Amino acid sequence: MSLPGYNLARFDFVSIRLAVLCAQTGSLTMAARQCNLVLPAASRRLKELEAATACQLFERHSRGLDMTPAGRVFMRRGLALLQEMDGLVSELVDLRQGIARHVRLFAGTAAINQFLPPLMAKYTHLHPEVQIDLEEQVSEHVVQALREGRADVGVFVEGPNTEGLDVKDFRQDQLVLILPRHHALVGKSPLDFADALDEPWVSLNPGAALLQQQQSAAMAAGRTLKLRMQVRSFDAVGHMVASGLGIALLPKVAALPIVRAMQLSWRPLKDAWAKRCLKVGIRKEADSLVMDFRDFLHSPSQNAKAA
Repeated sequence: MSLPGYNLARFDFVSIRLAVLCAQTGSLTMAARQCNLVLPAASRRLKELEAATACQLFERHSRGLDMTPAGRVFMRRGLALLQEMDGLVSELVDLRQGIARHVRLFAGTAAINQFLPPLMAKYTHLHPEVQIDLEEQVSEHVVQALREGRADVGVFVEGPNTEGLDVKDFRQDQLVLILPRHHALVGKSPLDFADALDEPWVSLNPGAALLQQQQSAAMAAGRTLKLRMQVRSFDAVGHMVASGLGIALLPKVAALPIVRAMQLSWRPLKDAWAKRCLKVGIRKEADSLVMDFRDFLHSPSQNAKAA
C-alpha cells in the first residue's frame, strides 16, 4: 500500500535507528557515533528521512536537537520497529541453533526462589528446542501479563482475579517469621501474626502478594502494619532483618538458606493464611506447546521432585 506524500523506498533501518538515537540523546553527534556514521553522512541521512516522511522530525538549535510532534510519533513507532527487527533476528538465530519456540514465563518471587529452577532445568533438558524466557513479576502483574498476552504461562500466589484464565494448582508454601537471632520473639513458638504487630516490618514492594497478605491480616486484627522498609528480593529482606531494621515473613523453603547464611532465627506462624497456594495459569486459547508446559509444571510428580 502506498501512502501519498511518503517515499517508503527511502526508509532503511540505519536511518530509523539514527533518528531514534537522536530523539533519545538530543545530539546528532552522539547518535552518529553509535551508528558508526561520520557526522556529514548522519546529517544527510536525517534530512533524507525527513524528506521521505514529508515531516520535520527535529528542531535544530545550538544545544542540539528537540523532537517535533512528528518526531515524537516517529520515535515511538521507530523504536517499536527496531525492537521487532531485533526479535526477528533473534528468532532466526535461534532457528539456526535448533531452538524452534520461545515460551514466555512470568513468575512471582516465591515460585522462582523455591520451585522453578529445577523444573525449568528438567524441561529444557527434555525439550532443547524450546527456550523458556523467564520474567520475575509480582503476582498481580503476572496475571495482568497473561490477560494482555505478554506472558504465555504465569506462576503466582493465589489471590488475584483469574476469571477467564485456565488455572491449576502449582505448589503450596508456608510463611514463617524471620528475625534477628536475639530478638525477644525468638523464645515464643509458634506465634500468631498479631503477636508481632508491635514490631517494625520489612517486606516486598507494593503489588507483591506477600505484602498484601500481611496488610490484610493486620487489618483483620484491627491493627496497622508498621512497615519500615520495602525491597524487591527475598535476599534483600534478609539483609534488612540482619541489620536490625525490622522483622519479616518469607516462605519457609526460601527463608531457611537466608536464615543460615545471615545467622538469623525463624519461627512458624499458627495463622491458617500462612499456608499459601501457588497457581499456574495460561490463557484459555493457548496453543498445545504452552498447555504442555503448564501441565508439566502442574504435574504432581514433577512437583514432588522439585521439593
